[in-house]
Amino acid sequence: MIFAGFALVPTALAKTPINTVATVGMVADAVRAVGGDNVTVEALMGTGIDPHSYRQTRSDVVKLGRADAIFANGLFLEAQMEDLLLKLQERKPVFFVGESIDSAKLEGSTAYSGRYDPHVWMSPTLWKGAVDGVTEALVSIDPENEQEYRDNAAAYELEMEKLAEYGDTVLQTVPQEHRVLVTAHDAFTYLGRDFDLEVVGIQGISTNSEAGLQRIETLVDLLVDRKVTAVFVESSVSERNVRALVEGAAAKGHKVEVGGELFSDAMGQSDTYEGTYIGMIDHNMTSIARALGGDAPAQGMQGKLGAGH
Repeated sequence: MIFAGFALVPTALAKTPINTVATVGMVADAVRAVGGDNVTVEALMGTGIDPHSYRQTRSDVVKLGRADAIFANGLFLEAQMEDLLLKLQERKPVFFVGESIDSAKLEGSTAYSGRYDPHVWMSPTLWKGAVDGVTEALVSIDPENEQEYRDNAAAYELEMEKLAEYGDTVLQTVPQEHRVLVTAHDAFTYLGRDFDLEVVGIQGISTNSEAGLQRIETLVDLLVDRKVTAVFVESSVSERNVRALVEGAAAKGHKVEVGGELFSDAMGQSDTYEGTYIGMIDHNMTSIARALGGDAPAQGMQGKLGAGH
């Protein structure tokens, strides 16, 4: 599916700036970083928006229709938009960049049979594969600027390597008995795999799945038995279930605090460090390490994180 659109790229499209639309902020950030001044980028889903349940608006359809090229994560992240994106792919370049990652490196989806966990940006190492997909897409559209795209991608991926090194450093300081990451939904599997954290989501991979009373009770028992002291809310998911865990543990005499708000399916506010991919993951790594008893600088890897970390 990923690069089926390549054959449809007309030579006339090799003009700059290329008008692109991305579904989610993480993809938009990658297109912006690789494309530089040769692209304009607009993300359909902003801060706090859940891509699993998002349905395109009329204005979205207009933007998509006017775009020279469209970039999506794919892997069924944009579940409600997939049919529209596939139809658009019949007449213009639509790139599902998450699907350029080697499937042997992906985890299976617990929500949809035969699909993969789409939260690939949670691993900086894995996300480099999606950036490679963005690069090849832009080169196919605009081969005259190929070297610029490849140079931009190399610089961006170097930042990801530094981010992965930072994550390894700070998350390894979390004591072994505290290495349990409990979040609102199961979006952190790849981060947990990279940095040796046990990840527990209240909801499944898709936020469209419901967390029943039995699931809440099971997780309360886990918090009590494992002496977990911090759980995390997410910027794009309701806090209701996380608060239920805290209250349930308190009822059993075990104090659990909300360790902070993590960015799962959407980045932070635009025009902030947390509104970039690097800042988003820096925030998550720093918040998790500090809340679970590890050692991380309050302002993160680059000293740019806002107050409250």
